[in-house]
Amino acid sequence: MADAAGVRGTRRVLVAADKFKGSLTAVEVAERVAAGLRRVVPDLTVESLPVADGGDGTVAAALAAGFVRHEVRVAGPLGAPVTAAFALREGTAVVEMAEASGLQRLPDGVFAPLRASTYGTGEILQAALDAGARTVVLGVGGSATTDGGAGMLTALGARFLDSDGHPVPPGGGALTTLATADLTALDPRLTHIDLVLASDVDNPLTGPKGAPAVYGPQKGASPDDVARLDAALTHYAEVLTETAGPKAAGFAVSPGAGAAGGLGYGALIAGARFRPGIEVMLDVLGFAPALARADLVITGEGSLDEQTLHGKAPAGVAAAARAASKDVVAVCGRLALPPKTLGRAGIRRAYPLTAEEPDITRCITEAGPLLERVAQKIAHDYLT
Repeated sequence: MADAAGVRGTRRVLVAADKFKGSLTAVEVAERVAAGLRRVVPDLTVESLPVADGGDGTVAAALAAGFVRHEVRVAGPLGAPVTAAFALREGTAVVEMAEASGLQRLPDGVFAPLRASTYGTGEILQAALDAGARTVVLGVGGSATTDGGAGMLTALGARFLDSDGHPVPPGGGALTTLATADLTALDPRLTHIDLVLASDVDNPLTGPKGAPAVYGPQKGASPDDVARLDAALTHYAEVLTETAGPKAAGFAVSPGAGAAGGLGYGALIAGARFRPGIEVMLDVLGFAPALARADLVITGEGSLDEQTLHGKAPAGVAAAARAASKDVVAVCGRLALPPKTLGRAGIRRAYPLTAEEPDITRCITEAGPLLERVAQKIAHDYLT
């Protein structure tokens, strides 16, 4: 085919794909793609670098890149203890808030938009500091919470009190009773580390594009809950402005403040700097040297659609590869972008599983074998 002519003869391929949510982890995607390619080109050199954009799967991507797994018992979103993991290598820790405070940590069928807390995420951060981390990448996404990061800050030493001087209960809903905030006992190590808020969303804390309005319904919030949470987080930011000064008000409207139910805001209060999640993770995972070794890059995720173009992993991989003049193709479960849009994103062609199996249910349940078949097509089109 004409668009493959420039890379025929390729003998080194980099597979840098995200997970196919509900079907395959990023590691499994890379394994299946490599297996399919090698069925056509047995001597092919394939380097796998599973990627993530800061959401769920971020720790797994770091572990696949050689980070060391650390486990810690922390509070889940409703307070019950859970075992959470973070990844550490050479002073850099990768923390995924969903490990402690994600929707998957709630009992099946249970949502708690008003009560779910990020306290456990703060406990993971403390564990990472205890382990010697000097840089902490805080990946956010898949949260069960809308507490503005108040739980996380509490675990790190902050105190949030009502008018009687009692601690405000966990969850975003209770922040309507907040009277005073005391940040003086925040873990002093936070001032000596590089805390990076890695997110693929740039929403502010409150308002029509804020955390409660945009993401609250995904966490079970009714319209009344959304209104209550938005008012609670607005009040929370006002109280923190009285405590920390005008910067706290600025943080509330900063990009990323609304990430993970406002956890981004709490992270900014704690001294974090915001960076697009995929950019951070490509740096942390060592993407640049892997890219330099590759002739062809294969990226992808479960659904290539408009959301992909706004900070998701395949868009970040393609942008970096295009800057290095490397060819990129994509694999996906479902394709909802036309070829011209893919081209503008730096992706020469996408290979959806639905082209092999139109039945969506079978695509999900048989994603592995189908992905191997798709990879064989890529090998025929680009590598032979």
